[in-house]
Amino acid sequence: MSRRPDIENALKQVQSRYELVHAAVKRTMQLLQEGDDFFIRGERELIKKTFQSIEDIAEGKVKVVKES
Repeated sequence: MSRRPDIENALKQVQSRYELVHAAVKRTMQLLQEGDDFFIRGERELIKKTFQSIEDIAEGKVKVVKES
């Protein structure tokens, strides 16, 4: 069974679920620009870039900035 993204901690980095979805889409688009493949090779498995984008937000690797 595959792991699930750490949505609870990702929600702590943003103000709402909508903001998390918006930030995850932007991060996924950044990851897709690095290569056309939809997966990133992890230590033991292939990881979807959408999953990785949520993990990056949860771990604070990317900062969510609201544009005004």
